Amino acid sequence: MTDQTQFVDGGSVTSPKGFKAGAAYAGIKTYAKDKWDVGILLSEAACVTAGMYTTNKFVSPSVTLTKARVDAGNVRGLFVSSGIANTGVGEQGLIDAIDSIAVAAEHVGIPAEEMAIGTTGVIGVELPMALIRAGIPNIVLTDDGGGAFARSIMTTDRVPKTIALEVEIDGKVVTIGGCAKGSGMIHPNMATMLAYVTTDAAIEQDFLVSVLHDVVDDTFNMVTIDGDMSTNDTVMVFANGLAGNKPIAAGTPEAAGFFLALYSVMEYLSREMVRDAEGSSKIFSVRVEGAKTRDDARLAARAIAASSLVKSAIHGNDPNWGRVIAAAGYSGADIDVSKVRFDINDVVIMDAGTPISFHREAVIAIMNNPEVALTVNLGLGDGTATAWGCELTEAYVEFNSAYTT
Repeated sequence: MTDQTQFVDGGSVTSPKGFKAGAAYAGIKTYAKDKWDVGILLSEAACVTAGMYTTNKFVSPSVTLTKARVDAGNVRGLFVSSGIANTGVGEQGLIDAIDSIAVAAEHVGIPAEEMAIGTTGVIGVELPMALIRAGIPNIVLTDDGGGAFARSIMTTDRVPKTIALEVEIDGKVVTIGGCAKGSGMIHPNMATMLAYVTTDAAIEQDFLVSVLHDVVDDTFNMVTIDGDMSTNDTVMVFANGLAGNKPIAAGTPEAAGFFLALYSVMEYLSREMVRDAEGSSKIFSVRVEGAKTRDDARLAARAIAASSLVKSAIHGNDPNWGRVIAAAGYSGADIDVSKVRFDINDVVIMDAGTPISFHREAVIAIMNNPEVALTVNLGLGDGTATAWGCELTEAYVEFNSAYTT
């Protein structure tokens, strides 16, 4: 958050002007109250869109089709389903994705070419098209349907993740809303989750693509839960221009303001995914300062956050600083051991490469909090980066040992 932005109470993807959404239960997932498994998001006006997608080579046809539609430049609607990933099912996966989009587009009265698709769930199972065709007509789009839509993309998530912010740009109030799902198979390199962002800002296409890549690199690509990269993951931004501002272009003051607001939305969603990690109740941040370059800072922060040994130490409230330093050491970042400093929640643990005497029981008590902050200063330059991780627990192993059964 910045001084120029403010939260929208109960904000979601339908907070920006001109966006509607809804969800329904089709029967893909086991039934429970408010457990939706199909949803639609729609802009009443044409959109400029941009997307980033999984780097997993075993990619879902849903992602392939969405990328093609976004690249064509006409997308203003999105159909989602949860429970089945539509991955690893051969040519039928693309056939079913095209069919799903066609049914959803007809339901809301737009051409199929203006609809994208997101699917998530178990790999290797075909979409139950009879259920999907029957379920889509039950989706009712409303101005406040963003919360239901956020629930329709949940799989192992415990809670929906939604946010909206307002920021003044070019004398107009611009709103940015977002939702995300993800609590497992989360690791950097845009193989992390489904995340959808809407805005009523007017934005030039080239700038939207550029700012999305820059913000994703510093938010979604800096979170890790378990080191596994999914096959379906997608981040999309829809901008319909209904706020009435002059289209935002790169290099302008308006571009800087939009960047900060979009960063606030995506950082929030990133942290909430880690907070909701399977089997976890603790989140930790890793801030690397003083790196020779920003890339070095990112390498070290991500290596520390992804370390199973560091995650285990966080779970056990164990100030085992050697695990943090070891992860930084193998990260590929330039390091001079004699210049490294490490803090846990502002308590100095080592400085100039040498351990500092600290009250162990006090640090253990600090680490028992639901949020823990690790800071590593490499003392070599001005490169900085922050990554987020979660504890590794017995519950995570237990949950994922029986996921499909």
